[in-house]
Amino acid sequence: MTRSNSPALVLVHGAWHGPDIWTTLIGELPDIDVHNVRLSSSGNVVSQLGDLYADARTVRSAVERVDGPVIVAGASYGGAVITEALAGVDAVRRLIYINAFQLEIGQSILGACNGVPQEWWRVHDTEGYVDVVRGKEIFYNDVDAESAERANGALLLQSYASLVQPITQAAWHTIPSSYVIGERDAAIPVGSQEFMAGRAHRAWRLDAGHSPFLSRPAEMAAILREEMANALA
Repeated sequence: MTRSNSPALVLVHGAWHGPDIWTTLIGELPDIDVHNVRLSSSGNVVSQLGDLYADARTVRSAVERVDGPVIVAGASYGGAVITEALAGVDAVRRLIYINAFQLEIGQSILGACNGVPQEWWRVHDTEGYVDVVRGKEIFYNDVDAESAERANGALLLQSYASLVQPITQAAWHTIPSSYVIGERDAAIPVGSQEFMAGRAHRAWRLDAGHSPFLSRPAEMAAILREEMANALA
């Protein structure tokens, strides 16, 4: 598959992360036109953090700037963003949820967690942000030690609003979707992923934790390539 006969790929990172989390995976896709976005809900300055809807506008704008068909993949929280962002965008041929929140209209990230913050969240609701404890254990439990340490050191603050705001439109209602279930994920229980994957047209399973783009980049790239080929079939 070459750039001339494949769709573009837009990657949307998860909460507490930035676009650099995709670097290893992008290295496995040198022939693909990859676009990487930065969500404003993750950052180091609390006063500058955006929310779910700002993130959705960012993603929609990035997709609309791409010429031709597009596949959009969202990791974790990024799944909620692409769900909110892309309803009615005709260029999007497939949504791919990677250990991600494929939510229904009216749901929020917190709501999908039964309304209770995860025990590894550290909520600063007055200040308006959330940070995490045990990041290496939660996000990178199957990543090599050096990469896990580096990724953990790069974790950011996350806007509290982004985790409690409800989805107002669900792009997967009208755009075909696929779901990648990480069977060793310590952040989103496998049972919850399986439930959300029931909303998708196709489900994949990986013997991987929450960040297969770091721990299983070649396998993750192979899945994306197959999805991209099928999207134009």
